[in-house]
Amino acid sequence: MKFPKEYKLKEIANLISTEYVGADDFPVLGMNEIHVVEPGDIVFVDHPKYYDKALESAATIVLINKEVDCPEGKALLISDDPFRDFNKLTNHFKPFKASNSAVADDAEIGEGTIIQPNCFIGNNVSIGKNCIIHSNVSIYDDTIIGNNVTIHAGTILGASAFYYKNRPDGYDQLKSGGRVIIKDNVDVGALCTIDRGVTGDTTIGEGSKLDNQIQIGHDTVIGKKCLIASQTGIAGCVVVEDNVTIWGQVGIKSDVTISKGTVIYAQAGINKTTDGSKVYFGSPAQEARGFFKEMAYVKKIPEILEKLKNI
Repeated sequence: MKFPKEYKLKEIANLISTEYVGADDFPVLGMNEIHVVEPGDIVFVDHPKYYDKALESAATIVLINKEVDCPEGKALLISDDPFRDFNKLTNHFKPFKASNSAVADDAEIGEGTIIQPNCFIGNNVSIGKNCIIHSNVSIYDDTIIGNNVTIHAGTILGASAFYYKNRPDGYDQLKSGGRVIIKDNVDVGALCTIDRGVTGDTTIGEGSKLDNQIQIGHDTVIGKKCLIASQTGIAGCVVVEDNVTIWGQVGIKSDVTISKGTVIYAQAGINKTTDGSKVYFGSPAQEARGFFKEMAYVKKIPEILEKLKNI
C-alpha cells in the first residue's frame, strides 16, 4: 500500500504513538508485508524468529517490538505491539468506507459492460469494457477488473484476508487494505471467493479461467492462462506461474510457488514449491509418475506375501 503522499518518520510515529530511531524527516512512502516490501515501505515484525528477515528486507522502516541496532540507511519504529500499530496505520490510510447504494457513485464501468440485478459494486471500483457481471456478485472497494471479463453469480471479490494473531482474549484480525486485480479475458465461475491483499494485490492473470467454488487467499498471484477446477483452495501469498492447470479439490499451502506449466491432479495437497512442467498427485503431493508406480507396487504386496508363504 502506497500512501497518497510522502510522510516523515516523525509524523508516522506520532500517528501510532511510538518511539523511533532515525531522522525526523526520514521519508516514508507506504506499508507492506515482507514478501512485497520496497524501499520507503514500513514492515512490521513482532517475533524474534523474523527480526533478521525484516531488518534485512527491502523495507527501509521496520516497526518492531525490541530496541535493536538500526541498519544503515533504515529507520525503526519501536512499539510494544507492532501488529496493533500496523492495524492503526491501515485504519488511518485505508479506513472502511460505508456504501449507501448498490453501485458506488465513483465506480467506473466500461462501455459494453453488463451488470445483472442484485450486484454490489463498492467504492473506487474499476470495471473495463465488455464484461458480464452476473447476479448477486459482490465486488468490494478498490477492485480493478480488466476488459472482457465474465464473473458468475454469487462470487465475492475483495473479502478480508484470513490473517489472525492469537491473543489471550481471542483472535485479533490483521486489517486488509489491499486490492483484487482481475486482468483481461478472465472467467470466474459461480460462488468463488477471492480475498483482497493485506497491503498488496491479489491478482488473477490475463486469460486465466476459474471454475465454480474456488477460494483464493490474500496476496496470491495467479499467472496467465491458468486453468483452476472447482473446490480448489489456494492459501495466501502463493504464486501460481503461467500455464498452470489445477484440477478439482486441490489444496495449496501459503508461501509456495506453483512453477510454470505445472499440472496438479485432483485432491492433491501441495506443501512446497513445484518444479516447472511436471505433473503432481497425492497429499503431500509428489510427481505423479512416481506416485502411480508406488501404488502399483502396493497392489502387488498380497501376491508377494503369498509367494513368501510357499517358500
